[in-house]
Amino acid sequence: MMFFFFLVVVFFFFLSQEEFCKQPFLSMRSIPVHGCLKLSRRQSHGDFHGWSGQRAGPGGDKCPLEHWGMDLVELSRQPDHRQSNGFKDKDPGCHKDSDTEDEPLLRENPKRFVIFPIQYPDIWKMYKQAQASFWTVEEVDLSKDLVHWDGLKHEEKHFISHVLAFFAASDGIVNENLVQRFSQEVQLPEARAFYSFQILIETVHSEMYSMLVNTYIRDLKERDFLFNAIQTMPCVKRKADWALEWINDSKAKFGERLVAFAAVEGIFFSGSFAAIYWLKKRGLMPGLTYSNELISRDEGLHCNFACLLYSYLVKKPSEDRVKDIITKAVSIEQEFLTEALRIDLIGINCPLMKQYIEFVADRLLTDLGQAKVYHVENPFDFMESISLEGKTNFFEKRVSEYQRFGVMTNTMDGAFTLDADF
Repeated sequence: MMFFFFLVVVFFFFLSQEEFCKQPFLSMRSIPVHGCLKLSRRQSHGDFHGWSGQRAGPGGDKCPLEHWGMDLVELSRQPDHRQSNGFKDKDPGCHKDSDTEDEPLLRENPKRFVIFPIQYPDIWKMYKQAQASFWTVEEVDLSKDLVHWDGLKHEEKHFISHVLAFFAASDGIVNENLVQRFSQEVQLPEARAFYSFQILIETVHSEMYSMLVNTYIRDLKERDFLFNAIQTMPCVKRKADWALEWINDSKAKFGERLVAFAAVEGIFFSGSFAAIYWLKKRGLMPGLTYSNELISRDEGLHCNFACLLYSYLVKKPSEDRVKDIITKAVSIEQEFLTEALRIDLIGINCPLMKQYIEFVADRLLTDLGQAKVYHVENPFDFMESISLEGKTNFFEKRVSEYQRFGVMTNTMDGAFTLDADF
């Protein structure tokens, strides 16, 4: 009798195990891959981040639990992170703010595939200005720079190389935002035209900075260190992280992110541009300073474009929110140039550089329709030649008289005439 009872218990025990093993991811020994998901593990910094599934075909072997080193009951409860980065989704609709329908810039536009008729002439004009200002790295002569570079002090070389390291990475971050966020969110064809050209010229900027590093830095280890500045240099990493946080912030409104990237291009670049212009005042590094002239013109236009789009927003961030974004960017840039790298290494007074960054921030706030925060004057007279302080019309004046031929002229300007001036 006891033997019979024992057989019944064993029978029901194995029956329960069979039912248990039919549950997904709960087998105690192995999981048949035929007709189920084959598991693959993704590791990052030693932490478990999720599973990706691929349907296994017939005849696949089994996946023993020991291979994974974790209890499958525990694994079945792990969250699925396969779509944790929402900005890699192909559907631009998932990136839009909840109040997209209230914003003409962001509202779905069935006419966005055709440019004409132009609905926003001021936005289109900025696109044409960007187009007229196109340039390539081959137009920049670096042949005289090496002689000047070899004559610089060690501290000056250190400062310039680290500034170039930030620039080389920063344009890629700006493009990351344009590709992943702004160009997908904004629905106006005129604005998309500008963004497409901005992506192109930001790539030219990145190529230019990389070429400068490649030219000046002969030591391969130092060059690699500079090219990986986001990982190797804490002061550069902090600036990059701030910008990347705005790209990855799924809760921030479009208007907030627009202000943040206006700060990236209008504030994060301003002090470094000024430092390179200081070298021009000293008659040094003509290739570097000329490329800086072209790039600062482009970035000024990009910043102005952000302010123009901001003016079209129906629901703008609060004045306090805008102030918070701008002042945070100012703090990071001041620390970068006066504490981390120390602008005094090339002979520029640190307090004056802090004041200049505050001056640029006030100018940006004014362009955004906000009240000034710092109320300071421009301390650098040598910056009168560029537009960051607003006294020179940087967007109308051609830097070094360079402009892509015919782009900004009227189509009738090329007509034959007998009274033309030669």
